[in-house]
Amino acid sequence: MSGTSLTVSILGTGRVGIHLATALLQQGHKVILGSRSPEEATARWTGPTMPILSLAAAASAAPLVVNALPGEQALTVLSGLETALAGRVLLDVANATTRTEGGLTLLYPGSSLAERLQLALPETRVVKSLNTMMYRVMTDPQGQAMPPTVFLAGNDDGAKQAVRELLGALGWPPEWQLDLGDVTAARGTEALFLVVPSLVQILGFVPFSVSVTQAKTSGLEPMNS
Repeated sequence: MSGTSLTVSILGTGRVGIHLATALLQQGHKVILGSRSPEEATARWTGPTMPILSLAAAASAAPLVVNALPGEQALTVLSGLETALAGRVLLDVANATTRTEGGLTLLYPGSSLAERLQLALPETRVVKSLNTMMYRVMTDPQGQAMPPTVFLAGNDDGAKQAVRELLGALGWPPEWQLDLGDVTAARGTEALFLVVPSLVQILGFVPFSVSVTQAKTSGLEPMNS
């Protein structure tokens, strides 16, 4: 367990939400799970004791809330929780895509789910992170063959610091965390999801992630503006 005990609400009971909840509970952190069908989710849950509440109740129960809802549904669902999410940090780990005849495409081209959430939830501090990797890497970055990179994008430095603490609890050292700037940077990280179908076809459904490497020397020519 990390040095500080965290209280985190996770919205969504799919693979990502359950995986994150299990990892944090095992480390002794307090987790509240939010579900659109809390009674059904409670009946399915076989892990350590944990409150499983409605989405609105869970959203208002912790200072840090994780959006682990399906990306294509998240904006509609979370827009209805504006009051419950006011004053909270919202960590958005989802990717909003849709399937067309041509393959996987972004649901919000020229924008991002994180940006749309920030516009819809002006009293909530949205941070995009953990969306460029298979879900198992979120809680086991040390298990990769080389150090992976986890990106952060958001408008509020305090909110990003809260997310950094959560990342640390999940096993991400500070040097593997890369702050890309404000929430518009989420456009780039969400677009990376478009390569996933090709990677799965080649690698199989195995834990993989993005890793940013830097030159060993700093004597490179600066990029032209």
